[in-house]
Amino acid sequence: MSDEAGMKRALQAYIDHFNASDPAAIAGLYADDATVEDPVGAELIRGREAIAAFYQRSVATGARLKLAAPIRASHANEAAMAFDVQLNMPQGPALIRVIDTFKFDAHGKFTSMRAFWGPSDMEMPG
Repeated sequence: MSDEAGMKRALQAYIDHFNASDPAAIAGLYADDATVEDPVGAELIRGREAIAAFYQRSVATGARLKLAAPIRASHANEAAMAFDVQLNMPQGPALIRVIDTFKFDAHGKFTSMRAFWGPSDMEMPG
């Protein structure tokens, strides 16, 4: 099981790698058979290769992540973080308020990530 400090470090690394536009490093935080559901309700992305491709597309938008509150861990193998995604849309700057939850394996790798956000969590220009 992952410890609290290790889970928090992994989530901070996720933010740091995303903001460095490093999809390979982000994917490296995941277990080989992990899943991503972004947003919750979307089709699951399965496996590290598909996850790396997802993050390649995500960082290509120029999006940046900024914590909205401290990263939270649990007494078990899960952690969560609330953050804002700042990005440029064709219409101009946009903001998406997100909460991501992560499950970890015994080696400290993500086994799943679920992103909670909906249309009302997006602020668009105009």
